[in-house]
Amino acid sequence: MKVIELNKDNFDSEALNCDKTVLIDFWASWCAPCRMLSPVVDEIAEENDDIKVCKVNVDKEGELAAAFQVSSIPLLVVIKDNKVVNSSVGVVPKQKILDMLKIGG
Repeated sequence: MKVIELNKDNFDSEALNCDKTVLIDFWASWCAPCRMLSPVVDEIAEENDDIKVCKVNVDKEGELAAAFQVSSIPLLVVIKDNKVVNSSVGVVPKQKILDMLKIGG
């Protein structure tokens, strides 16, 4: 499944009103750790059809970043049934992300 770029216009329909577990990657192009984590997030999206993987560019989507009180990036957030069930800041191994999704799922 491809990664979906979220913005304030499609956030509710893509991330909140979703029957799948949603992984959101809050990132910025100037953030080196974000660039390190991005291929791992993309890989998870390709390998797991049962979850929806989304990204939010915090520089372009300040309202969404503020709504999630993003103070450090990369920030990974897991949403299930319209609720944040898990989150992680910084570069983390792929297995930790998968474990976060299981807790959320």
